[in-house]
Amino acid sequence: MNEKLRRYIDDLFANAPSTVRAVELKEELFQNLTDKYNDLIAEGKSEEAAYNIAIASIGDVDSLISGLSGTKSAEGMASKKRSAIITAIAIALYILCPVPVIWLQHEGGVVLLFIFVAVATALLIYNGVTRERYVKADDTMVEEFREWKQNGKQKNKAVDAIVGSFWLIAVCVYIVVSFMTGAWHITWIIFLIAAAVSSMIRGLFMLKQ
Repeated sequence: MNEKLRRYIDDLFANAPSTVRAVELKEELFQNLTDKYNDLIAEGKSEEAAYNIAIASIGDVDSLISGLSGTKSAEGMASKKRSAIITAIAIALYILCPVPVIWLQHEGGVVLLFIFVAVATALLIYNGVTRERYVKADDTMVEEFREWKQNGKQKNKAVDAIVGSFWLIAVCVYIVVSFMTGAWHITWIIFLIAAAVSSMIRGLFMLKQ
């Protein structure tokens, strides 16, 4: 029966592009289909019934395969563009936040620095919270794969955004502390501490996943 399942998957992917992503998706679906079939057999279903139920549980593979070509919907492109603009503004604020301190050289510059950082952080949080989440249309394998893939991408982007923001904040702290103390020969230790904390952040997210 495994050969029959394999032939069915091969037929589904006959027109799929010859890419690594397509092969990975094909093997993932075949493994899930085989597991589903074996579970149904273990429940007492006949081979024919188990085969038909397993096949029906796959879902709309054609739309998933069409997505492997890299084409994006207009709605998806608009959402991505909006997210990119917000992220760019936030990064620009992080980069510019030391300017008030260098320019004004008094407490008001430090206040403006933290305002810049606060606004940039708020923008990144807003971008993450309002980003569209994928909701399964049904319980088929295709929908489960789409949900898993989308959630994985969003988690990776969230980690990168958090770590990137942390490093920019660390640079700001380094500049402020260095200007206020004049101890440039010592304050570089801030970067060593930042590197350790950055590694801890990534490690915590990996453990959570």
